[in-house]
Amino acid sequence: MIEEHELKSIPYGIADFKDFSEINLYYVDKTRFIRNIEKKGKFLFFIRPRRFGKSLFLSMLE
Repeated sequence: MIEEHELKSIPYGIADFKDFSEINLYYVDKTRFIRNIEKKGKFLFFIRPRRFGKSLFLSMLE
């Protein structure tokens, strides 16, 4: 059985990848999409709900 102190938390409201990487939080790796983004046009429009990881994804790319 997993102890409560070993469980990872959900990164609610964290938008800076540097801060995120220092804390033991869940992260969905989206690096496989980088190639698709590079193939697209110069301007991208991310349509996702609030708190869906848009800023964190852009911070990770930076």
